[in-house]
Amino acid sequence: MAAFFLWCILFLLCWPLALLAVVLFPVVWLITLPFRILGIAVHGAFALLAALFFLPVRVLRGPRAI
Repeated sequence: MAAFFLWCILFLLCWPLALLAVVLFPVVWLITLPFRILGIAVHGAFALLAALFFLPVRVLRGPRAI
């Protein structure tokens, strides 16, 4: 919602730039999509390594009392 209001203000101040932003936003989103997917994969790989690294500590700690 805030992005829409900011776009409306930009439209009032400089409508050609606002229309260019509307046209280019989907293109930029499509270009950055592979980088987001790669970031999710790298985050998952690091989470797996952290889980494997901390597994002996969790096993030696034993069950937690609830």
